[in-house]
Amino acid sequence: MAFPVTRLRRLRMNATLRGMVSETRLSPEQFIYPMFVCPGEAVKKEISAMPGNFQWSADLLVEEVRAVKALGVGGVMLFGLPAKKDDGASGAYDGHGVVQEAVRALKREVPGILVATDVCLCEYTANGHCGLVRGEEILNDETLGLLARTALSQAQAGADVIAPSDMMDGRVGAIRKSLDENGFQNTPIMSYAVKYASGYYGPFREAADSAPAFGDRRSHQMDPANAREALREVALDIEEGADIVMVKPAGPYLDVIRMIRDRHPQPIAAYQVSGEYSSLVAAGNMGWLDLPRVMMESLVGIRRAGADVILTYFAKDAAAILQ
Repeated sequence: MAFPVTRLRRLRMNATLRGMVSETRLSPEQFIYPMFVCPGEAVKKEISAMPGNFQWSADLLVEEVRAVKALGVGGVMLFGLPAKKDDGASGAYDGHGVVQEAVRALKREVPGILVATDVCLCEYTANGHCGLVRGEEILNDETLGLLARTALSQAQAGADVIAPSDMMDGRVGAIRKSLDENGFQNTPIMSYAVKYASGYYGPFREAADSAPAFGDRRSHQMDPANAREALREVALDIEEGADIVMVKPAGPYLDVIRMIRDRHPQPIAAYQVSGEYSSLVAAGNMGWLDLPRVMMESLVGIRRAGADVILTYFAKDAAAILQ
């Protein structure tokens, strides 16, 4: 019935009632906190383009992850900065590499926290590209073996979730095969199934020291103009063995998250990337936005679109509010 009998404001007048009928809920256990691990000891180097985020040596990483767990955050995602880089990305699959050793430390010192590991070569190659290179071409098939080798080394170190982000065709299948053949049938893959060639990754380039030395990543990452293509990427990754599919970035692609949610029952992760984080923090620091409020609003929007898991640099701050 129409006004005045129907008054939608009745359910908004009381905070308790608003909470009771809220359609979308956030919980810290839905968050994964991306973190950057580097060589050395007692290293905590702030990332200038991402205030409040740091490059951590493994010893201090353990202390920080204890605090993350205490806030109820579900997990962390590790990105590595190796001591040296080379054309073969050997640091990515080194059994004693920076990520592998950090995983061992976390599993030993912070039991119960979920540890996911990024699988890509861009942090480890001298040229900053996501795969092996011939001339200026990023090679797809030749890269798959190294990605599988990297994933296996991370699983052997104790990683709970393997997360390939490279966007090479066929990499989920190659990784799944390698894990299964080596006794890691129960290790899930969270595939960056829909990763756009986005300008929102800018601050991450500093954080992970992974800017490409030439060219860009449009030959393998998705065109921001395409949405239907995302459904093909997701379907293929699921067919190859992905257990969770991810959309990256999150905020500019809420429609894509919703499209996938409406068509696939698999869990969906969404990555609120560095540029999304840094732009909100910068506006908050200038007094243009109420940062805690827009932080929570942005996360609710990602959940409302259909994401089950959110990777966000706001994980700690949001979890503190939700406690």
